[in-house]
Amino acid sequence: MANPPSDLIAAIATAPGRGGIGVVRMSGPNLAPLAARICGREPQARLARFARFHDASGGLIDEGLLLYFPAPHSFTGEDVIELQGHGGPVVMQMLLERCLELGARLAEPGEFTRRAFLNGKLDLAQAESVADLIEASTAAAARSALRSLSGRFSDEIRHIVDALIDLRMLVEATLDFPEEEIEFLERARALP
Repeated sequence: MANPPSDLIAAIATAPGRGGIGVVRMSGPNLAPLAARICGREPQARLARFARFHDASGGLIDEGLLLYFPAPHSFTGEDVIELQGHGGPVVMQMLLERCLELGARLAEPGEFTRRAFLNGKLDLAQAESVADLIEASTAAAARSALRSLSGRFSDEIRHIVDALIDLRMLVEATLDFPEEEIEFLERARALP
């Protein structure tokens, strides 16, 4: 597996358009000091706190909630900051631009999920199910994607792989030692 990226990324995490709430998300190393430059104080881990979001000159961009998830206890496995403000496109763009001014680069589509995969937070089936859940057009499709995201599909695949490995081991042992009394072979022969 490739080395996980170590740069700072940022993106608007909510759907385009207007809404009551919008989210700008950042992921990367050492985000607490960066959050302090936006909000005037370092965030507390896993605690939603009211914050005012400031531009480089100290002017107010918006106010809302600041959430901080330190590595490795985040979706991506890196430090993650969420700035949850009012969901107007201009406000979201201003918050994103502030993050970019502070050294972040614009995240590519799916890059947060890719980082989660590269950092071992999701397996490939779970990573793919994120897109499936977002794109689900029926309740059944959403439930199926959520089951996969929770790891149920991967668990079933692991169970099948383990059973195939056991079967291969039994076949090879039977071929290599057909006349030998090997305890696990005797138990396997006794199975229906």
